[in-house]
Amino acid sequence: MKRPFHPLISGAALALVSGAIAIGCKPAGAPSPAAGGAKGGGGMAFQVVAVEARRQPVAEVVSLVGTVAPNESVEIKSEADGVVQTIGFSEGQSVEAGALLVALDQTKFQASLQESEASLELSRANHERAQQMFRDKLIAQQEFDQAAATFRVNQSAVELRRRLLKDARVVAPFAGTTGARQVSPGQVISRNTPLTTLVDLSVMKVELSLPERFLGQVRTGQKVEFRVDAFPQERFSGEVYFISPQLDPGTRTALVKARVANPEARLRGGMLAQLDLSVRLRESALVIPEPSVIASGDTNLVFVVGPQNQAVMRPVRLGLRLAGRAEVLQGVEPGEKVVVEGVKKIFPGAPLKLSGPESAAPYLQ
Repeated sequence: MKRPFHPLISGAALALVSGAIAIGCKPAGAPSPAAGGAKGGGGMAFQVVAVEARRQPVAEVVSLVGTVAPNESVEIKSEADGVVQTIGFSEGQSVEAGALLVALDQTKFQASLQESEASLELSRANHERAQQMFRDKLIAQQEFDQAAATFRVNQSAVELRRRLLKDARVVAPFAGTTGARQVSPGQVISRNTPLTTLVDLSVMKVELSLPERFLGQVRTGQKVEFRVDAFPQERFSGEVYFISPQLDPGTRTALVKARVANPEARLRGGMLAQLDLSVRLRESALVIPEPSVIASGDTNLVFVVGPQNQAVMRPVRLGLRLAGRAEVLQGVEPGEKVVVEGVKKIFPGAPLKLSGPESAAPYLQ
């Protein structure tokens, strides 16, 4: 049973629209609705294509622009001054975590460590001797404290020299792909001198600024799709994992990040991502083809196929407008057929002849 529907336009306005369609579009010699020829079996039937209104999931999609960034990216620098002795990577090479990237000349570092180790051995012997003499009450507390302090200082010096020796070898902090080489063997460098970059391309991130009005409709775990100019025919899919807890006060947008698998390393940092973000989803919306909708001012109308294959004009209230489809909130019931081709040549009460299923097939995809 159809639920009652109260059109938003007056009866006079509907009659005016219906009359204009009937006068302007009815072929010469066609029977008018008032004469009753259209209702009888002898009237000429108008060939049309009609499609059933059906329920299906619909989603509101917002087009946004984001930036592709690597999962991890770091500029490799040296923590020590020295002379570059060995370069252990090639530009663009995939390396494992801990792989040697650059080695400095270790001669000075090793000599300094040996000197500190010798001082440590001497201070250890003095400390042990002072302990025995202090127990025998042969030295004062001050002399013992001084020997103990010297031992601890030399211990710290050895640890520092070992760390400096370790810093002479620059290794990869994580698995990734190296960038351009910025030093050469034999070059004297200082600490913080850039050596290369290391980027993890196995997983990429898409970062975008989401307008405030859509913030309540986005959640972590939500799917996003995007395209990049390098692969215009391909769509990449990711998953939202971060939504900023604070908006930018200048733009009223929130930073949103999505994680994207990149097993073939086709996505690169800095690419422009054109995203389609689904912000509203209805699992069972009533949908009709968009060509069936007739716009008349602020009102939308459709022709529905009546019980005796007669054209029935209905005002409808629409929801989301999608590509080639329109969501119907009121005015059409599920299973009713709406005219999608031949709309301009029919009028209310006109007899209809429906084309075969092959004609309606393009509107059902």
